[in-house]
Amino acid sequence: MAGRIPQNFIDDLIARTDIVELIDSQVKLKKKGGGYRARCPFHNGNNDSSFSVNDKQQFYHCFNCGASGNALTFVMEYEGLEFVDAIETLAGQLGLEVPREASIQSGGKPAPYIDRKDSYLLMDDIAKYYQQQLLQHKNSEKVISYLKARGLTGETAKHFKIGYAPEGWDNICKRFSRSTETNKQLQEAGMIKLRDSGGSYDFFNDRLMFPILDRRGRVVGFGGRVFDNQEPKYLNSPETPLFHKGKELYGLYQVKQAHKDIERILVVEGYMDVVALWQYGIDYAVASLGTATTPDHIHTLFRHSSEIVCCFDGDKAGRTAAWRALENALPYIQDGRTLRFMFLADGEDPDSFVQKEGKESFERLIGQSLPLSDFLFQQLLAQVDMSSSDSKTKLAQLAIPLISRLNTSIFRQMMEERLTKLLGIELEGLQKLLPKEQGDEKKTVKNKTTPMRLAISILLQHPNIAYGLPEFPEFKEIQLPGLNLLNSLLDICRVNPNITTGQLLEHWRETPESKQLNQLAVWQNDVQEDKYEDLFLDILERFLNLHLNNEIEYLKQKARSNEALTTQETQQLAILLSEQKQN
Repeated sequence: MAGRIPQNFIDDLIARTDIVELIDSQVKLKKKGGGYRARCPFHNGNNDSSFSVNDKQQFYHCFNCGASGNALTFVMEYEGLEFVDAIETLAGQLGLEVPREASIQSGGKPAPYIDRKDSYLLMDDIAKYYQQQLLQHKNSEKVISYLKARGLTGETAKHFKIGYAPEGWDNICKRFSRSTETNKQLQEAGMIKLRDSGGSYDFFNDRLMFPILDRRGRVVGFGGRVFDNQEPKYLNSPETPLFHKGKELYGLYQVKQAHKDIERILVVEGYMDVVALWQYGIDYAVASLGTATTPDHIHTLFRHSSEIVCCFDGDKAGRTAAWRALENALPYIQDGRTLRFMFLADGEDPDSFVQKEGKESFERLIGQSLPLSDFLFQQLLAQVDMSSSDSKTKLAQLAIPLISRLNTSIFRQMMEERLTKLLGIELEGLQKLLPKEQGDEKKTVKNKTTPMRLAISILLQHPNIAYGLPEFPEFKEIQLPGLNLLNSLLDICRVNPNITTGQLLEHWRETPESKQLNQLAVWQNDVQEDKYEDLFLDILERFLNLHLNNEIEYLKQKARSNEALTTQETQQLAILLSEQKQN
């Protein structure tokens, strides 16, 4: 049974990963001073140099939003991965196998553990099973006839790994539930459900199955479609540790595989739309999974392309969905990013339209799609009568909160100018109505300068200065806030000559001290480059002197209380007083 990942492997993994090379592959870095700078990928500011990457420390930090961490943290945050998944990603890039320790509970029994990697393998096996059933099940003819009637080819079904969940309520249970552990994995992955009366049953049955792949191409869930008019027409996997429908986009992995640089991403509403468009050569479509286009979706889409086109039905429901997508997208709009909207005629969807009219006609519609600005004002103006001043006031009330959500940019300025023309006022007048901008420049948390904070910040920023230092048993006897933490940092650094800031901080991930340590790692402590080692040693000596003075005071106090000192204590006091004079 799999267990914990050894800490020394995690340390080695971070040491082997060049954080500059890793981040530069996703966010273009520019050399600046002693490090590298870029626009922060974790917030929507416009400062092109707020995000700093230090190759010596192997650590990144944004001076605006406070995002910081090592290579492992970057992969987790940028790719939206869990801790173990991020480790496996970095290990895979280096061609390393992730080891596991034997995990033992008290009493000598193995601790219960479900290996997430095994869960992904299980989901992949289930997807292959569904594909097999599409070809071999007694209902294969029905399923294949349905696909042909929908205009899909065998090549298309194979490309998207489309399969068939057989009729019946225990096919997955019978085939894959081989042990208590596997049964638990199937439940965790949302593939089986427990009955109130006991036992379990398959979540999907007698449905056309669309595997949902994450950004690494792993099966994390499924969408199942019925063959008739039953409800629900589509059934998606429930929320699980593997699958979060508000974050995943159907078809995104295939788009990434098809294009090194993705010029445009088309967002549609259904699985069949993505599949049909691909078959007709439009291989840049993705679908939200039975939910509105969320902020996470928008953030992910703009990471992969600067042009997003949302395609919706032209009815009221489609325009409502488009408006929700617009609202969620506003904070992510920057100069150089484009969001547009296209609407199909009633009764049409991308699947039906492309099969009747072809690729060229469909892409002609994409070219005619509405820019965000046009769609926004179109929707607002439909709610007001511009013939009266009162209505113009209503337009301002509707538009100002939306424009205020945009980041400072040329695009926002254009939106403000467009609103002033509609309202018949000067730009200065509108700016008085807009909320005061606080900007995206957030000052780094100011830490009160104390010897302890100074020592910890110096050690975090220059871990090599502690290599070879002796142990200080005296530190364990001093009751001083932060000294135990400093001592723990010293214990690691004194035996690791090449340890970096990024590696050192990894030892405190998910601990109460983590946030403050990350702050101190980037604290501008104003210590000159050629002075930090002397200052650090001076502070350590000050702590040792504190221990010395405490011991002397204790022995003197004991003597003053008419409690006779032992011979050993008398000798100890003499030695301590001699050391005190020397200092």
